[in-house]
Amino acid sequence: MAALLGLRALRRLCSVALFLSQLYVLSGRAGSLMTTKHSQPQSTFAKSLTSTSTNTPYFKAAESTEVPSYVTKCPSNGLCSRLPPDCMTCNTNYSCIYGKPATFDCRVKPHVHCVDQNNHEQENFTINMTCQFCWQLATTDYVCTNSTNCMTVSCPRQRYNATCTVRDHIHCLGNRVFPKMLYCNWTGGYKWSTALALSITLGGFGADRFYLGQWREGLGKLFSFGGLGIWTLIDVLLIGVGYVGPADGSLYI
Repeated sequence: MAALLGLRALRRLCSVALFLSQLYVLSGRAGSLMTTKHSQPQSTFAKSLTSTSTNTPYFKAAESTEVPSYVTKCPSNGLCSRLPPDCMTCNTNYSCIYGKPATFDCRVKPHVHCVDQNNHEQENFTINMTCQFCWQLATTDYVCTNSTNCMTVSCPRQRYNATCTVRDHIHCLGNRVFPKMLYCNWTGGYKWSTALALSITLGGFGADRFYLGQWREGLGKLFSFGGLGIWTLIDVLLIGVGYVGPADGSLYI
């Protein structure tokens, strides 16, 4: 009887073990299936990312196409030695002697193209110029602003603060824009034609000098009868060339 009960218990244990083993196997398969199903979209998505990143064209950073303002002053394919100063950068020659010719090493600025005597494009070149600063140039080498406040007649002549700019074809040292004190260029109403006519007709009596406001010279001509005619002839020449002008320093009309 006891042996029979033991066999029944053993059978029950075997069936429970078999059930558990089957359940374990089934759960493992389900997990593998779930893993496979989830991994396939991920791999597909990864492939799509890879293919997208590979096929996407590579865009370089947009290069600046803006042309500097100085390029408009620079003739294309002209001689480098004749370029305006705004088109080049030169090294200062500290060994040059003031007022003497000197050689300076220069280089063209970006976007500027020039050639040498043999029509070969070059970037580095030399120029010859006088060793002097821009504010020391002759008055014909720069342009200055005019003043609207220099209208008062005065002696000596008044000066005003002007801003001067060197002309494009002139080379010099230092700043090309500089301040300078200039005489007031205004007119007091004196006419050159009237002064010359008085000098020719009544110059022996000093009428031309009186008209220009030069009273001392006028009295001298009056009492010397025009320096016996010699002073009269000289004044005709001096007024004719514009060397003698109004006493207040103004300009002829």
